[in-house]
Amino acid sequence: MPVDVVIAGGGPNGLMLAAELGLAGIRALVLEREPELVPRHRANGLIGQVVRLLDRRGLYQRLSGSPGPPEPVPAFVFGGFPLPLAELDDNPLYALGVPQHRVEQVLEERAVELGAEVRRGHELTGLSQDDDSVTAEVAGPDGEYRLTTRFLVGADGGRSTTRKLLSIGFPGVTRENVVSRVAHVTVPQELLDERSGGLDLPGYGVVPPFLHHRTERGVVTFAPWPDRPWMVSTMEWDPDADDQAPMTLEELRASVRRVLGVDVPFQALPDGHLRRVVGGNTRVAERYRDRRVLLVGDSAHVHSALGGPGLNLGLQDAVNLGWKLAAELRGWAPPGLLDTYEPERRPLAERVAMHTQAQSALLSPGPEITALRELFAELLRDPGTVQHLANTMSGADVRYDLGDGHPLVGRWAPDLLLDAPTGPVRLAELTATGRPLLLGAPDPLADAARGWADRVDVVTAKTDAPAMLLRPDGYVAWASDSPAPDPASLTEALTRWFGPTR
Repeated sequence: MPVDVVIAGGGPNGLMLAAELGLAGIRALVLEREPELVPRHRANGLIGQVVRLLDRRGLYQRLSGSPGPPEPVPAFVFGGFPLPLAELDDNPLYALGVPQHRVEQVLEERAVELGAEVRRGHELTGLSQDDDSVTAEVAGPDGEYRLTTRFLVGADGGRSTTRKLLSIGFPGVTRENVVSRVAHVTVPQELLDERSGGLDLPGYGVVPPFLHHRTERGVVTFAPWPDRPWMVSTMEWDPDADDQAPMTLEELRASVRRVLGVDVPFQALPDGHLRRVVGGNTRVAERYRDRRVLLVGDSAHVHSALGGPGLNLGLQDAVNLGWKLAAELRGWAPPGLLDTYEPERRPLAERVAMHTQAQSALLSPGPEITALRELFAELLRDPGTVQHLANTMSGADVRYDLGDGHPLVGRWAPDLLLDAPTGPVRLAELTATGRPLLLGAPDPLADAARGWADRVDVVTAKTDAPAMLLRPDGYVAWASDSPAPDPASLTEALTRWFGPTR
């Protein structure tokens, strides 16, 4: 019997997709080549709209360990510049400082709770497809075998086997001369700057914490995490770096010495992480779908990690794809629904590629870059520029083309506090099921939506916001401010996004 969906890759994006499918009653089988989940130095946290997305799936509290909703951060960085976000009237940038292995652990637990199967030590090696199914060739601990599935999704990273098997082009830019080095370290107490929390280095001055600190020779970052090992990292533009020899602490010290011009006597932790990365890629797949095979996350796009946009982009890919794929499998998807995945998500990957390359350019060495940074610092005195960058980095400026009409249509639904008979309820408490929602609808609209009761929930709680129809990914598909809205316009939106009535 065919599996509903096979997901190649058990990282955050593949696991998030499995959980989203599970919410819709679709069983996913996840193939992950790593035999077990082990802590690794990858993403240090989550930045942007994805934090609120996890809140709306009931996962934020699991990850944060705190009972309350997320709050926007008072400051962040762009290209090595501090962004004073607390000064904004509408701060859209949220952050959650949780290492990637913990994100994967929580998402795997959730996916399994919802019926997914995760096979560790199993890897996709080949595939073929016809009009009705995909045959996946898999290598596992006990040998090779085949699986038949209705759809296959590649969530297997920047070197995606899935993408290569489909011969999907991956155009973009490769930079060979950028070298990043990082280690978990301890720092002598006397070098800590009490005022900023950064490093106060004799002969140099203060290196602020959690900021890409640029000089004419490179970049140093000091990250004194409150609940994790401290980290020192560097970026240099060195075309002759040796990528074959093992990374050492002395190599990192020498890199810091070149960038800052002074020695920093830090020590590696006994099990401290030492890592070197030479070069970098910015690439976006030519297409995200080949009939019954789709790409999600890093298999569809890779870019610099500056600003931490990777999981913000990839996890939202998974949520956008999840409900559409489930609708197709459950038989109520309107024609062309699955085809909307790529045109909605690919432009956002191109936008992330743009702003991460811009940040890399602002950190590069050279007097002309220093001049550019002086000009950029002047622009950042305008709160409008800070707002624009915050919206860009968070994804708050995203607006899908979901039809003409109300200004909320196509945008992320605002956080709402609704007045229910049992008391105030947050919108995030209503979206944890992953079902479409009709909010604040008067009786004629609720009556019009009855034909979609098997797939759309009508919420009668009162709100000061307009009546809204929300897609499962949190975006507004229809809205009306009218006290007597036209049921026909709602019926059109329901049919367009959630198919005809049964």
